[in-house]
Amino acid sequence: MTERAQVPVQNKHEVRKEFFQPEKMESRARFVSLLCASFLLVLVCGVEPLGLRHRQLSPGGEPLDVAGRYLTREERWTNQRLDHFSPTDHRQFKQRHFEFLDYHRAGGPVFLRICGESSCDGIPNDYLAVLAKKFGAAVVTPEHRYYGKSSPFERLTTENLRFLSSKQALFDLAVFRQYYQDALNYRYNRSSGFDNPWFVFGVSYAGALSAWFRLKFPHLTCGSLASSGVVLAVYNFTDFDKQVGKSAGPECKAALQETTELVEEQLQSDSHSVKALFGAQTLKNDGDFLFLLADAAATSFQYGNPDAVCSPLTKAKKNGKNLLESYAQFVRDYYIKKLGTTVSSYDQEYLKNTTPDDSSSRLWWFQVCSEVAYFQVAPKNDSVRSAKVNTRYNLDLCKNVFGEGVYPDVFMTNLYYGGTSIAASRIVFTNGSQDPWRHASKQKSSEDMPSYLIKCSNCGHGTDLRGCPQLPFRIEGNSSDCTSPEAVSKVRKQIAKHIDLWLSQCHNPTSGL
Repeated sequence: MTERAQVPVQNKHEVRKEFFQPEKMESRARFVSLLCASFLLVLVCGVEPLGLRHRQLSPGGEPLDVAGRYLTREERWTNQRLDHFSPTDHRQFKQRHFEFLDYHRAGGPVFLRICGESSCDGIPNDYLAVLAKKFGAAVVTPEHRYYGKSSPFERLTTENLRFLSSKQALFDLAVFRQYYQDALNYRYNRSSGFDNPWFVFGVSYAGALSAWFRLKFPHLTCGSLASSGVVLAVYNFTDFDKQVGKSAGPECKAALQETTELVEEQLQSDSHSVKALFGAQTLKNDGDFLFLLADAAATSFQYGNPDAVCSPLTKAKKNGKNLLESYAQFVRDYYIKKLGTTVSSYDQEYLKNTTPDDSSSRLWWFQVCSEVAYFQVAPKNDSVRSAKVNTRYNLDLCKNVFGEGVYPDVFMTNLYYGGTSIAASRIVFTNGSQDPWRHASKQKSSEDMPSYLIKCSNCGHGTDLRGCPQLPFRIEGNSSDCTSPEAVSKVRKQIAKHIDLWLSQCHNPTSGL
């Protein structure tokens, strides 16, 4: 039997109650409690929470770790409320966060970097570190609820996942922001009324959270950077596949399409052999296998390494070699071995596991199936991926993994946040020209919400902060390996200009935003 929110904590499968009390006193706890209550009154009356997606090619998947990747990996902990929308449920869980103060000047800004749909193991040493040094900022990074070590439950049943949503995550950020400001004031022996200027950053889904945070809590941040921020929930995301084909170019696209046709033919005659060729013989569901192959190609363009897939395929095509074997080698050597992708993360039977070794796969799929969709389906004509990766495949997966009643009501999600018509201010949107996810971001610029497209042949997801390509990790987001470093530099200068202006406009804690 699954646990319910109103049942008192009685066993190890209930909300984790081991709390680490930071060095703050009772006033902070009372302040945060009052904050939660006041926020609750504002939102709970006007919003009916939606039903509470990693490796469905998550928009924010991270490359493997390398030396020097992090500014810090020292874990810190705060208490977080399980359900911000309930006036009676006061259960809490431990939320992990990290802080880096080496560049912080007294009274300087605080950069809140949002972690997204994966384990958050530290503060990356990417271009945000350069910005922090430039502005004398502290950098803090809280881990997203349920991911990594910040899970309220040991068993990720559908019942227990109902508190996993972007709305709950935004309240986590708001409460954390207030807690950390209070902690800074205590550390520096300042009055409780002092408020550092805050700026919020995020890439991908976290980029969407960054934009949404500015939208919903404008008084808590001077501005936001939504790097590849996927603010538009999309039911049938056909533009994703169309961008893969466009980024690939005519020759590579044709080779990918031919490979897809060959795979489909082989699945009809000898499915086990063709799956074994790719190292994916454990995938019993043909849709899961075809989705894996589609993701492998898309990832190359998403993370700024188109040559990884296009070079071997176009070369094989020109030399009359076996396309299927060439693509299989790319999937095995690059996508599985080099990027560390696990085949099991595409297996619906594995995704049904409520205590998996890799929980991020099940968690992200839940967010996809309950809130944002991003169903990367094949368009009707000229698709790169198999037409069998369609809406029915995605809906069947949601039902098979999470049961009846879990459905992504994208209309309500976009109604709540505004989609690409988000009505906010002081948000910078950035996207890479080759990134298939950019079509779920805000690409039309306005005075209050400038949007920049970084154009180059390997400019992908989060290029403004990460550089390109994104494997190996680029220290301080080094852009020298981008095919057009000047394009990256130009957008970075614009980002810094906006940060400088917006910080100056709200530096006085008593001034209006």
